[in-house]
Amino acid sequence: MTRKAHCCCGACSIEVEGDPVLNAVCHCGNCKRRTGSAFGWSAYFADERVTARAGDFGLYEITGANPQQRWFCAACGTTLLWKADAWPARTGVAGGCFTEIPLPEPTATVSNNGRCAWLGLPGDWRTAL
Repeated sequence: MTRKAHCCCGACSIEVEGDPVLNAVCHCGNCKRRTGSAFGWSAYFADERVTARAGDFGLYEITGANPQQRWFCAACGTTLLWKADAWPARTGVAGGCFTEIPLPEPTATVSNNGRCAWLGLPGDWRTAL
């Protein structure tokens, strides 16, 4: 199965094959700032499962303790995908950007020490960190 994630304006996209190797919500400050929300929905795919990328992307690089490269739409600003040095050979894609063929429900929650106290999650999700 091929899935395509789009930015808000539709100018940028990424295509991936199959299901993610990790489908999780993250509560770290980095993901909260990236999304402007209470958490970030991150779907990680093996690099070889990324089959296409299209559009005019800008690049934002994070240096320091957790180096990352984030690609965002130059027109609307949606962060669509990223690479993190901590997880080589994987490409992260914003889970909410898969709207035509949505991803399955996330199965993990990470960086839970940053989770908003009012946010409840399913009890059967795997917890990491």
